[in-house]
Amino acid sequence: MHFAARVPVEDSKSVELSEEPVYLCPMRRCLLLVLAATLLSVAGSALGATGKVLKVLPHLMDHQGRIALSPSLYERDAYQAILRQNPEKRGGMRFDVQWKARGAVWQPLVVKVQIRGVAKGDLPKEIVLEKKVEKSKWYSRWTNVELSGEEYRQFGEVTAWKVTLWEGDWPLAEYKSFLW
Repeated sequence: MHFAARVPVEDSKSVELSEEPVYLCPMRRCLLLVLAATLLSVAGSALGATGKVLKVLPHLMDHQGRIALSPSLYERDAYQAILRQNPEKRGGMRFDVQWKARGAVWQPLVVKVQIRGVAKGDLPKEIVLEKKVEKSKWYSRWTNVELSGEEYRQFGEVTAWKVTLWEGDWPLAEYKSFLW
């Protein structure tokens, strides 16, 4: 906008002055930049959580609930081979799931393990196991989900599995076996 002002001068001539457009001072620009960055960061966190399933370790368990006889990785692998070869020694199956979630969590987090078994008839058996979990502030977390006892015996041999991380009704991440 341009404004004109009349200023009387001694020789009775008037001088017109026009106001230049107003430019934002550097401090005002910095304040607007900080305000815009704050609004964008708040809007980004309002979208919700993001998640990832990093690793899934399916382990057979014996009747005492053990996956290994000692804490050695070599011993664990050897004991898992024994349990695979001898189905009568199996008492269940445990899925160790490493996961992480970032961002704002508005609803409870749940780790779901979907398991498919050997087909009897037209369709394979399928079961879904769920476990509510709490988000860690900085790092990933481990959660174990078990299928054991009479439920495991009735289900039979596991052929494929899929692990998903959910926030309420929204899936955040998934990790599945080769045969899924």
